[in-house]
Amino acid sequence: MRRLLTLLKKQWLTYAIALIALLASIVLDMYNPYFVGEIIDRVITNGEMDYLRTALVALVIICVGRAVFGYIKEYGFDISSSRVIVNLRRDMFDHIQKQSFSFFDENNTGELMSRIKEDTENIMNAICYGAMLFLEQIVYFVIASVILFKTNWKLTLISLITMPVIEYVVFKLEKKVGITYGKISDQRAVLNTTAEQNISGVRVVKAFGREKYEIQKFLKQNEENYSINMEQAGAMAKYNPPIEFLSNLVLVLVVTFGGYYVIGEEMTLGTLVAFSNYIFMLIWPMRMMGWLTNVLAQCFASIKKVEKVFDEEPTIKNCQNPLVLDEVKGHVEFRNVSFEFDSVPVLKDVSIDAKPGSTVAVMGITGAGKSSLINLIGRYYDCSEGSVLFDGIDVKEMDLLQLRKNVSSVMQETFLFSDTIEENIRFGTDGTSDEDFMAACRDSMVDEFVSELPGGYQTVIGERGLGLSGGQKQRISIARALVRKAAVLIMDDSTSALDMETEYAIQKAMERRKGHTCFIIAHRVSAVKNADEILYFEDGRIVERGNHQELLKLRGRYYDTYCEQYRDYVEALEKEVI
Repeated sequence: MRRLLTLLKKQWLTYAIALIALLASIVLDMYNPYFVGEIIDRVITNGEMDYLRTALVALVIICVGRAVFGYIKEYGFDISSSRVIVNLRRDMFDHIQKQSFSFFDENNTGELMSRIKEDTENIMNAICYGAMLFLEQIVYFVIASVILFKTNWKLTLISLITMPVIEYVVFKLEKKVGITYGKISDQRAVLNTTAEQNISGVRVVKAFGREKYEIQKFLKQNEENYSINMEQAGAMAKYNPPIEFLSNLVLVLVVTFGGYYVIGEEMTLGTLVAFSNYIFMLIWPMRMMGWLTNVLAQCFASIKKVEKVFDEEPTIKNCQNPLVLDEVKGHVEFRNVSFEFDSVPVLKDVSIDAKPGSTVAVMGITGAGKSSLINLIGRYYDCSEGSVLFDGIDVKEMDLLQLRKNVSSVMQETFLFSDTIEENIRFGTDGTSDEDFMAACRDSMVDEFVSELPGGYQTVIGERGLGLSGGQKQRISIARALVRKAAVLIMDDSTSALDMETEYAIQKAMERRKGHTCFIIAHRVSAVKNADEILYFEDGRIVERGNHQELLKLRGRYYDTYCEQYRDYVEALEKEVI
């Protein structure tokens, strides 16, 4: 709430102008009932036709003035509220971008999108239309009350009898709607997540013939959303009729007692008509309270959701005085490193010394801790015990931006943006020369298939790289990592979708590249056999280490993997020996 108020303060001038226009519009509107009453008493009753011209001119001026001030009011509230929400979304997106990996482990995309889009829209509706109408109705109520008391205080008191009851009902409605809207907001985020996941994975759904299952899952979430909305509708249906009844009762009382006063000549017919119009300015705010209550309830519920996002602090951030390296070499060390994820041990007492320019390969079954290991290098997570050193400095003491600029990764899950191939490759680099760009494309074998595309590197690929094969997406991802020229290159199962020939060509190109320390995670022996050191992980520990030849001689797990993948070759070789 404090953040929102700060943003609102920055737009105080625009809001002030809009508020002045609002007040001017209301003041002009207050003269309408007066002139209508005067026309009835002086023109219709007494036949003063000369006054009719004056009254009509005044009404025209009032209409024009209300139109002008109404425009200023609407425009002022709209533009200031839009600026507030733009800044709020900017701050929220910036805050989300600064979060650590653990934040995204706990918050799914659908929920975050709901915060950025729907919740900010609810806040905008409240501070724009809701706030404007709320202020407008209060001013109407106050001014109209003063005029009514001056006109006929007895009739005014009679009219105000039902107001406390209306306010009580409105309060009950606000409380009920506020609770239900909180539920709606939570469930809507779940619904968005379900829909987004299904649409993103629609090819998998169709391939496995699971359309019916996914439809049922979505319908279940949709039904839950419907039930909560019906709960809210039930609250509105329960409390709005009493509000309407009491509001109409006021008019009945005015007409009844006002007619009595007219007959008794305590007030004129024109005054009664004017009084009825003014009393409507009291009734209308009461009728608007139901809608305003709903808007404000949505706003407060959304503010709580947004505040929850802002309350999240990154678990990984710079220390107070981070160290900046004058020269980056790419020397990576793991010293007795252990790592836990959600209190579950993932890595146990791991020690590695990757010299600058060397290649370290990591193998092991799924869940052995391979990806967790490389996530510690860029400090996407912090180790539980031990230390990770970069050029002799603990990564916890190093400037985070410098560290990550010098670590380039080919992720296990290839993600491409809906943009041109060139922009996807140049992502994360500033001022890369065309020569370096093309060199990265040749070494990653991207140029081989892009040259055949009609649009070349300006070809726009679909969302998440749809339209490209798995191997093509991996090659683009490798090129994106190479063009960065980082001191440390991480390749997490980055050639799994490539054929053996393409994999071999990329490996040879990588060997010709100098100046970076390379970590390779792979399941295929062909991807790691040329590494300076191969580490075989099992249950978070290094159970075997050495180069290709040394590990074959051990006849351990690496040897078993080799024999499984090169079974035909090994059998033929053994036959020749025999």
